[in-house]
Order: sequence, then C-alpha cells, then structure tokens
Amino acid sequence: MPLSWALFASLLLATAGFLVGRSRAFAVAGADSRVLHSRPTYHGYSVALTALLPALAILAIGTILRLMDMVPDAAVPVVGILALLAAVAGLGWGVTRIGRGFQARNAVERMVLGLLMLCSLIAIVTTVGIVLSLVFETGRFFQVYDWKTFFFGTEWTPRFQGNSELGIVPLLWGTMYISLIALLVAVPIGLFAAIYMSEYATPRIRSLAKPAIEVLAGIPTIVYGLFALITVGPMLRDYFAEPLGLGSSGSSVLTAGLVMGIMLIPFVSSLSDDIINAVPQSLRDGALGLGSTPSETVRQVVLPAALPGIVGAILLAASRAIGETMIVVLGAGAAAQMSLNPLEAMTTITVKIVSQLTGDSDFNSPETLVAFALGLTLFVITLGLNIVALYIVRKYREQYE
Repeated sequence: MPLSWALFASLLLATAGFLVGRSRAFAVAGADSRVLHSRPTYHGYSVALTALLPALAILAIGTILRLMDMVPDAAVPVVGILALLAAVAGLGWGVTRIGRGFQARNAVERMVLGLLMLCSLIAIVTTVGIVLSLVFETGRFFQVYDWKTFFFGTEWTPRFQGNSELGIVPLLWGTMYISLIALLVAVPIGLFAAIYMSEYATPRIRSLAKPAIEVLAGIPTIVYGLFALITVGPMLRDYFAEPLGLGSSGSSVLTAGLVMGIMLIPFVSSLSDDIINAVPQSLRDGALGLGSTPSETVRQVVLPAALPGIVGAILLAASRAIGETMIVVLGAGAAAQMSLNPLEAMTTITVKIVSQLTGDSDFNSPETLVAFALGLTLFVITLGLNIVALYIVRKYREQYE
C-alpha cells in the first residue's frame, strides 16, 4: 500500500472517529449534556486525534527511514499497513475512553500542544542538521586544504587537476561590496517611502503606492538579472565606465548592486511601513499637542519607537542581499578579484558555491568541498548580522504601555 493511500485512509478514519466520538458522547450524556466534563465536540476531536496522530507518526518515521535507504521499497506497504492498524487501534481506544468523567477537552489540548511543540522541534532539528552538515563537510575540506590559505588567501583559482588557490578574501570582498551598494539604494528609498505612506500620504495615494511597490517583491530574481544584463549594465558602461576610462564591461559591481537594491526596496518599505503604523497614535498626538511639527514628530517620536522593527527590516534586506545569486551572475560576472572600482566585474560567495558544486567533479576533492566551507562562512556572517541587530534592538527598545 503506498504511503499516500495510507495517509488518505488515516484521514478518513480520523473523520469517522470524530463523528463516532461526538455521537457516542451525546448518547452517554442523554438529555442533559451537562453531566459530561467536556462538550461532545471535544470528545469527537479526542477520538480523531487519537486515531490520526499514531498513524502520522508511523508514516513520518517510515518516510524518513526510506529516504535514508534504511527501509527497502518492498517494505513500504508494510509501513502503510502498520499506520492503518495504528489508526484503527487509536480510534477504538479513543471511543472506549468516552464517559462522563473523561476530560476530553484537556486531552485534546495536550495533544494539540504536543503537535505544536513537534512543529517547533522540526524547525530546530532542521537548523541543527543544516549546521552540522556544513560543519562536517567543512572539516573534511580543512583536512585536505590549509585553513590559513583559505581564510587569508587573496587568490581564487580552482583547478580540478591540482594546484588550486582557494582564498576566500576576494569572494568576501565582492559579497560585501555588492551588498553595501544594494543597501545604500534600498534602505533610504524604502524607508522614506514607508515614512511617506504611513505619515503623509492620503488613503487614496497609499492604496495605489503600496501595492505598486510590493509588485517588485513578486518579480523573479532571474528577471532582475536579465534587466541588469540587458539594460543597466550597458547603460553604465556606455555613459560612465567608458567615458571615464574605468572599464569597458557591462558586468560590474555597480550594476548588480543597483538592481539588487531595487529588488530589496519592497522588503524594507513594506516591513517598515507596517512597523511605523504599529506605533501608537497617542504618541503622535502627544508630540503634536506639545508643539512639534509633523516632521519633528516623525524624527523624534515615531522613528525611535519603530527603530527595533526597522533594524529587523534592514537585517532581512541585508541577509537577502548576501544570499542573492542570479543577479550577481548576470550583473556582476564571475571574476574573483578585489578592486575599489565599482565599474569592474566581481563575484560573490554564493556564485562560487554554485559553480563549485556543478559539473562532473570529484565530490571528495578540495575544489568541491570548498563549497561547504563557503556556505559555513556565509552562515557565520548572517549569524553575526543577527547578533548585531539583536544588540541594537535591545539597546534602543522602548516599552509603551
């Protein structure tokens, strides 16, 4: 029996258990339902959850073991049958528990609480699994490649035939350079747009401007990359790079940074707008009543109150910029070099992670394993941003009651 059919059958049994449990609770209560500890509906939910949760647990365990090749395909029907048997057994046990003294509501709340805790645990376990996989593979990389050369090397020339130079410094420089340009574009524009829409715009203008800005968030990054490749890059080359003698290529840090900044505007704008609107109106009224102008109210009252949330919005935009790939590939090129000239081609860590893991290369070679070291470095950078943002939020947070 396929697992999907077992899941469908378990859901049917749970539905039937709800109807049977509720009907039996009505029958036990008779004419006066007040003799029951819980309402009949809770008894139905108790039977349904008692039937469904064991089946889901068996199906989940069987699926995980199958993905780990610990359960052969021939044993899959056995897992489905066990799940159905567990659902039937749970249904029968749930029905037998129905009685005047059974605390069905408390039982349902405990099962739902356990389910919510399980969902939280899944998120935590997934994060831990990702980090451990990066750590273990990075350890394998540093067993075959010197860590000092990796962290402090200024040359990136991977050669799968040997004699590779895998210094992360030029990749880190390109990542930070492009992300900085993107944030310099996105943060002022997004924040000022949020302030205008929340504090100055009329309802009609807001109803038009906010959806128009949020449309940018729905555009695929490959489309932004094509825009950088076809439009922004040639424009910067023809009007700035070549006339000023700063380069002749359409791929540059400035191209990727500008287009990425446009992509990040809705992230900063929408989140900041929601955060600014969440500031109590009484604070604005108090500042205006004391003689402050609207601009002084925004600058001295609204923005300090919304600062923690705005920092979170900027952090989200920074993380999005650091992890972007397609815009960098099409807009900035793949040249691993260090330069202060924003009109030269450079690359980022994410681009090289993709390039090192594609193709028919030996997975155990340092040229392939370096992708995991790059990923772990990127994770540490993002974690550092989170820690800095948390410090800023805690330092400037103000409590309003």
